[in-house]
Amino acid sequence: MNLEIMRRIKFCAGHRLHQHGGKCEFFHGHNYVADFFVTSNDVDSVGRVIDFAELKSRFEGWLDEHWDHGFILNQADENGLSAIKMVEPCKYYQLPYNPTAENMARYLLEVVCPKLLGDTDVTATCVRIWETEASFAEARLQSATSLVAAVAPEAVGVR
Repeated sequence: MNLEIMRRIKFCAGHRLHQHGGKCEFFHGHNYVADFFVTSNDVDSVGRVIDFAELKSRFEGWLDEHWDHGFILNQADENGLSAIKMVEPCKYYQLPYNPTAENMARYLLEVVCPKLLGDTDVTATCVRIWETEASFAEARLQSATSLVAAVAPEAVGVR
């Protein structure tokens, strides 16, 4: 049986969408909410998948250090990076793609969560980024069965 829990972390950050062509190409910011869903097949001796305080420490710690009250920019956005570097002090983080809510969720799920949870018995299965109160994007790991079917249909007898 898989057991899943979620920890919510709030942070504030600025960004802009490189070559967007609309108003989101301007520097602006959001009060983000990140929901981290983690799962395990078992619970500890207390009956928890993992202590919520431990998730808060790991996820909020990373977000505070890297994204909170800073700017998140596409590494290809040379103009935006040049501009932000002129401000002292400055805090910015480069993503390998545009800092959309979708890409931020994907980056946290695929890159950050495995590093932060590597010494635990839990796995992050979904990250949801709320950009506003009315809109969010999420990145979710596929189940092992659908991954096998998508990668090697012959391995599960599908032709």
